[in-house]
Amino acid sequence: MLSIASARRALALGAILVSLVSAAGCSRSGSTQSGGALTIALPIAPNTLDPILSTTSSEAFLNELFFPELTAHDARHHLIPMLATEVPTLANHDISADGKTIVYHLRTNAVWSDGQPITSRDVKFTYDAIMNPANTVVSRHGYDAIASIATPDAHTVVLHMKKVFPPLIDSFFGEGENVYGILPAHVLAKYPNLNNVPFNGEPSVTGGPYRFAEWVRGDHLLAVANPNYYLGAPKIKRIVVKIITDTNTTIAQLHTGEIQLAIELTGPQYKNLASDGRVTRLAVNEPSYDGLMFNLGRAPLGDRAVREALAYATDRATIMRDNEFGDATLGVADLSPFYWAFDPKLRAQPYDPARAKALLEGDGWKAGPDGVRAKNGKRLSLLLVYGQGSDIARNIVVQLQQMWRAVGIELQPKSYPYSQLYAPAASGGVFYGGKYDVGFYAWLSGGDPDDSSQWTTAAFPPAGNNVTHYSSPTMDALQRVALSTFDRTIRAKAYAKIQALIVGDVPALFLFYPKERYAYAPTLHGFAPNGIVESWNVQDWSLGE
Repeated sequence: MLSIASARRALALGAILVSLVSAAGCSRSGSTQSGGALTIALPIAPNTLDPILSTTSSEAFLNELFFPELTAHDARHHLIPMLATEVPTLANHDISADGKTIVYHLRTNAVWSDGQPITSRDVKFTYDAIMNPANTVVSRHGYDAIASIATPDAHTVVLHMKKVFPPLIDSFFGEGENVYGILPAHVLAKYPNLNNVPFNGEPSVTGGPYRFAEWVRGDHLLAVANPNYYLGAPKIKRIVVKIITDTNTTIAQLHTGEIQLAIELTGPQYKNLASDGRVTRLAVNEPSYDGLMFNLGRAPLGDRAVREALAYATDRATIMRDNEFGDATLGVADLSPFYWAFDPKLRAQPYDPARAKALLEGDGWKAGPDGVRAKNGKRLSLLLVYGQGSDIARNIVVQLQQMWRAVGIELQPKSYPYSQLYAPAASGGVFYGGKYDVGFYAWLSGGDPDDSSQWTTAAFPPAGNNVTHYSSPTMDALQRVALSTFDRTIRAKAYAKIQALIVGDVPALFLFYPKERYAYAPTLHGFAPNGIVESWNVQDWSLGE
């Protein structure tokens, strides 16, 4: 589907949209009033507007404009109800004593944009779509722990679990590692799968705070306020999301007022705005890391000595200093300080090129005439993949080439569009298809520290997000302990051991834990990102002096 334009659109609606885009594009931060238009810059173009097919944080941002979720996290990282009337807990008895039955009660005033009620049928339909093997969802993690879903009435959803799975409270149509919104069953149930339906690019029916209006691929997307949104009509009537991949253009349009909010700023962008009184900066902790994935399914990365050598050959502190400018924490394992399960006592391999060389020598990798090591006639030359358009990734690739070449390792960089880099294996994805040796990988997770989808044997794609193909019986056993109870004390001890195992086995190298950085016009009020998704409270944002 190459175009969003549709012959089925009424000509009158088309005329209205043209005028809305014109008005929004001409707004200025000093004169825009509440109820007007907010223009937002996103650095990565979305590939789909279907929430269960989304793969990037940009798509997650858009999903929460258009589609309802049962729960969300507020700016203080507290889990709050959205479409659900309350968050299920053991205390309110919506989680059974054995943890294997979970009940959600839905608000009775929620309707889709065409007036149809949002009901338990929609929740079950979307769950079934996620589990449908014909749909190319990036992960079914957590959803596959559900044995069945019952809908005893229009506003009650009962999950019968195969096993206890505490992270589901955060992730079931909430803000987990995959932000999946609820879809309208009465519109989509007729399709055998959702991979290529017109709805993915032009969602005619939505149930979030905004209605879809227009998407000009590669340029902008327009959303208009949903007056019947169940949490109240949004204060800002129109949102224009502009796709701006050039960092200089983003800064320039912030200065002129052509955009009022920039999301996912890079370190250099954020630093350069430090003394700019025309914008407000904000950096928040998030459950994320920037790191390097090692493909253990391809030689020589299956060799632990090689992975350890790569860790000792990498000066993480310099990489972080040169690219994050003080807005990050040095990486150790995959759980960042965002989490209650983060272990501050854990330490990663220090920068030690001499030790890296010794490990490689001891493993049989001998330096050749050009300095590149070889073993059994095979050069130690690695394919490193990264996303197109990322200044940070480009800079880090250059630094890695220099650091690793110093110990005899050659890097061959190759960039891909993000839509291809993170796509499911069935869609030609690079990471999920295992088409790499080393990959520069930016991971944003959800509110629960569950990382089983990244490191367990059962989570090889498409079952999960274990793109390294790391497999360890010890890891699998520790993850079972971490997921066996709602008791955080027991879970935290298990995660401390999990993190230590990751550091020791080196299936990945964690460079730093970044903060999510924003810049916005002082006239934007109510913007309070939670570190996972910015748009969780978009209905409360306003524009004014």
